[in-house]
Amino acid sequence: MNATLKTLKERHWKESMAHSSWQIFKIMAEFVDGFEALSKIGPCISIFGSARTKPGTPYYELSSEIAKRLAEEGFGIITGGGPGIMEAGNKGAALANGKSVGLNIDLPFEQHYNEYIDKDKLLDFDYFFVRKVMFTKYSQGFVMMPGGFGTLDEFFEVATLIQTEKFKQMPMVLVGRSYWRGLLQWLEDVMLMEGNINPEDLALFEVADTADEVVHYMLEYYRTRQLAPNF
Repeated sequence: MNATLKTLKERHWKESMAHSSWQIFKIMAEFVDGFEALSKIGPCISIFGSARTKPGTPYYELSSEIAKRLAEEGFGIITGGGPGIMEAGNKGAALANGKSVGLNIDLPFEQHYNEYIDKDKLLDFDYFFVRKVMFTKYSQGFVMMPGGFGTLDEFFEVATLIQTEKFKQMPMVLVGRSYWRGLLQWLEDVMLMEGNINPEDLALFEVADTADEVVHYMLEYYRTRQLAPNF
């Protein structure tokens, strides 16, 4: 390595380290803003799903109905704040005059916050990991609608936290038996058979097709359990 290239690499490294140091303060600010805003909201259910789901389609309308019914039972609704299933969830909460929370994130595509979020409950994030902490800390239940990589990430994040007892058992529902059938079959036929999960891990979640099933499960779960932040 010649002297000039070595000097450039060292300077770039120092600049990167200086940027990382300042980045800590930005991350801390996102945590502080999220904790202050969400600690006042009360019991909530998070609804996850695809940003690409269009209004008028079956899963969009089902998501809206689930959110509306849960809001009528006194739960706030938390979504990722964007279009698609997220919009449907916030819309359902708004139709029931419930608390409608949006945890928006800056992305190069798809993500723009929807109109159904309460103005004082819209939070913007730059970091996915901070945003996921907010979902998992302040939600007392999770509804997984059909979605893509992001939804799968959120599903396995929640399942892992429950499995490892990093927070207490939480009700989690996968909505759409036909959509999730292949994944569930793979979990049972491959992951379980290879010994990478235990049989009881498959009981960490329920599967449903209707709003009635989802709402009934959430209400029954908390009929004998206390609602509280998760960690």
